This record gives sequence, structure tokens and C-alpha cells, in this order.
Amino acid sequence: MTVTTGRVVAGRYELATLIGQGGMGQVWTAYDQRLDRRVAVKLLRPDKVAGQEADELRRRFVRECRVTAQVDHPGLVTVHDAGSEGEELFLVMQYVDGADLSDHLAEHAPYPWQWAVAVAAQLCAVLSAVHAVPIVHRDLKPRNVMVKQDGTVTVLDLGVASVMDTDTTRLTHTGSPIGSPAYMAPEQAMGGAVGPYTDLYALGVLMHELLSGEVPFAGSTALGVLHRHLYEPPLPVRRTRPEVPEALEALVLRLLAKDPQHRPGSAQEVYEDLALLLPARGTPSGAPLDPTRPFLRPHAPWPDRARTPAPQPAPVAPVAEKPDVASAVDEVKRLLGEGRITQAVDILGAILPTAAEQHGEHSPVVRTLRKQYAATLMDDGQYRRALPELRRLADERAAEAGQADPQSLRFRYEAAQCLEQLGEPAAALAAYRALLPYYENQYVSGDPELAHDVRRRMGHLLLALGDRAAAHDTLVRLLHDVERLNGPGHPLAVEVRRTLQWLGQVRG
Repeated sequence: MTVTTGRVVAGRYELATLIGQGGMGQVWTAYDQRLDRRVAVKLLRPDKVAGQEADELRRRFVRECRVTAQVDHPGLVTVHDAGSEGEELFLVMQYVDGADLSDHLAEHAPYPWQWAVAVAAQLCAVLSAVHAVPIVHRDLKPRNVMVKQDGTVTVLDLGVASVMDTDTTRLTHTGSPIGSPAYMAPEQAMGGAVGPYTDLYALGVLMHELLSGEVPFAGSTALGVLHRHLYEPPLPVRRTRPEVPEALEALVLRLLAKDPQHRPGSAQEVYEDLALLLPARGTPSGAPLDPTRPFLRPHAPWPDRARTPAPQPAPVAPVAEKPDVASAVDEVKRLLGEGRITQAVDILGAILPTAAEQHGEHSPVVRTLRKQYAATLMDDGQYRRALPELRRLADERAAEAGQADPQSLRFRYEAAQCLEQLGEPAAALAAYRALLPYYENQYVSGDPELAHDVRRRMGHLLLALGDRAAAHDTLVRLLHDVERLNGPGHPLAVEVRRTLQWLGQVRG
């Protein structure tokens, strides 16, 4: 589809100026005809990346944009609209007046270390809010960060990178990881599970670049760059910038640890370390695009926010003191049919106490509603709230029908997925390991397909934890079993073979 100035997207957004272009799409300034305002429109061509998975990518794209829209933070670009038109996906965002961080660095080299601290602190505040959802950005880099005229920093492309780097779209048809090799954490490069620790590594790369003028690992090919990420130590920034404080250099090196378990525990922890190095309170210089200008201490993450469960949202519509359960269930079905998942979650959460009072806590009606509630929370990306619901359902079902009951195992499997999405690879790996014997035992609850999926996830989690030898062994055995059962052309066999090929290339 040819994109030209003046084209109207979704009957509303008139494209004006092309401001960015890449292999997956374009970014335009545009005019919102309905609200009379300037916006930015990103157009993506999923068929350029995902081939036969284009339809699935479209579904994920809309879902991730919806989840992204739930994050309310001044350092995150506001999402106004999202959808598809023809072969394209479109994302309509707040227009940010400023310079992207890459251009800003080029114009102000060498970057004052105080500016690097201010930028990184603002990014930590954003990441703290994002990781609490939980969302992992997966593609944090200077081109995805804008410095506004008042010196505040705005992060772009949240959700888009998430969609482009999911389990089934992690590798392109050439077997290369999707993302930006210069900023890619070792576990992401190897096809392992990603989490908040992956964004912290990218933050370390970005800080190294701001302080030294260069990324820590460069090369003539993507493979060469990723090999260096995996096996070479970064050059300490004080070797070239001795005026950089020792504490700042040490923080960058911790962020660039190969093993995620050796990095700081959270974006909030990094922020607190950076806060000690922020400029002292005083009168801003008045110069535009100065990242130190916003600091007194604005945009700081809430204490322990990443470890505090998200508050229960209020129902969208007023609910009577004792709502009618049947009517609420019908309303939930209607909302789900229209894709309004967040509203459905609110109604289900509000109706459960009334249903328990009317029918009994352990009645079939309440059990069905709780299953729907947990499933809808999963669909809405609210993994932190879904996890205890799934664990409770699993325990109750196991108490009634035994540990090998297929429904109980399914709840445990989905709970493990929540742990994976919440960036807890060790806990997720333990949960999958506990499940695997049941799925492999044909005399209990054997399910070869699920067993293969669990082993695939275990391999990715081992990569995320830095245990490449165990990951390689797990994936080799999985490939052998998948090929024996389904043949070498099975999609899972193809995916695992690509990951192993990539692993072997990097090792070589």
C-alpha cells in the first residue's frame, strides 16, 4: 500500500510529514480532523515480519496497545488510538515536540555526566511504572526516547516492541532475533524469556553510550555484536571519561551484567542509586532540552510500587448494591464479544461477592465466574491479579480431584505463564518443572503437545537465567522428540531448530 501526504487513516488522521522510516513501517506527523490537533501516526506492515502469522500479530498489536494505554505516567507517550486498515496496523500517539535522544547526544557530545544521570533517572521512573503493569518494553534505545523542550524525557513505542518480540514472532525468517542488536540483552539475543531485567540491561547500554559516546559492543554484523554482548566484558566508562563518578561507573557495569540475576533488582532500585548523583536543587538554567532541568525530584517512582498489587479498579458503570448475577453475566458476554475486556474484568470482579452470597462460595456458578474472571484477567494482561486467582482455582480443584486432574494442571500452567510474564524466571521455571512429569506421563494426564510447550518455555527461561548449557540440552532433546512425533516440518521443530542454530552460531 502506497503511503502519501494527505492520506487519511481510519477516516480521521490526515498524514502530513514523514518523520521516520524502517523495515517494519513508518512514522508520520498527522492532523486529527475530529479533535483538531496534531498527532503522530505509526504505520506497521506485519506481513513484512510475521509472514503467515500476520493475523495473530494484528490481534496481539491491538491487545498490547490496549494494555499500554492503561499505563498513566508523564514520561510515557500517550496512546490515542490503534487498529488496522487494509494490510497495515496503525498506532496514533501524542505528538512530542523535541529531539530524539540519539540526535540530542550527537549535538551535545560529549554528554555531561549529570545529563546522563538525569536522563537515566527519568527512564527508571517510566520503567518502574511500566514494569508494575507488567509490561516489558524490549526495545529501549535512544531512537525510542524523546527529550522535550522542557528537558523531560518521553519513552516511545511501548507495546509495539512487545508485540514484535513474543514467543511466536521472536525470530525473523532468517533466524535473527527481532530488536536492536546494540541494545539487546544476552537472554533476549539467545531467544530466552524476557523480563524487567531485560530493559535494565538496555538501560545500561544506553547509559554507557551517553557517558562514553559509543555503545559498549559494536561490530560490522548483528551476529558479531550479539556475540560480544554474550561473551565480552564492557569497557568501564572511566577509562575514557575519568570525571565520571565511580558510583555511576559501577552502576552501569551492574546493569550490563550477563546474568540477569546479577543486575539490580528493579528500576526503582536503579533510580534510588541515581538519585544520589542528581544535580542539587537550584534554579534551572532556562536552556531548552536540558535533561537536568526537571529535577527537584519529579516523576520519582512510588516506593515499592513494583511489589505492590495494582489497586482494584472501580466498575465502569454504577452497580446496584446487590446486582443481578444473570444480567451481569450477559453483559460480560456482550463486552467480551466487542473486545471490551477491561470493562468485562471490572464487572466480573464486582459481581463475584454477590454471586458467592447468593449461590455459595464453592457453588458451580461461582466457580464458573471465577474461571472466567481469571481467564479475562489473563486476556487483559493483568497477570499480577490473575496469579492468585489461578493458584486458588488450582488448589481447590486438586483438593477435589487430585494433583493430576487436567483442569488443576491447566490452572497451574497458566499461573506459571503469569510468573513468566511478571519477570520471575526462576519461579516460572520451578513451576513448569513441577508440571512437566504430569504432562509426560501417559498413564496420568499425558499431553505431548503441552509437554513440548512446557519444555520449550523451560529452555527459554534457562536462557534468561544465563544457563546456556542446560538450555541447549533441553532444546536439543525437545527437537528430537518433536521431530520423532510430528516430523521435521512441524512449526515447533522449525522454531527450536532456529534457536539452536542461532545458539550454535553465536557459540562459534
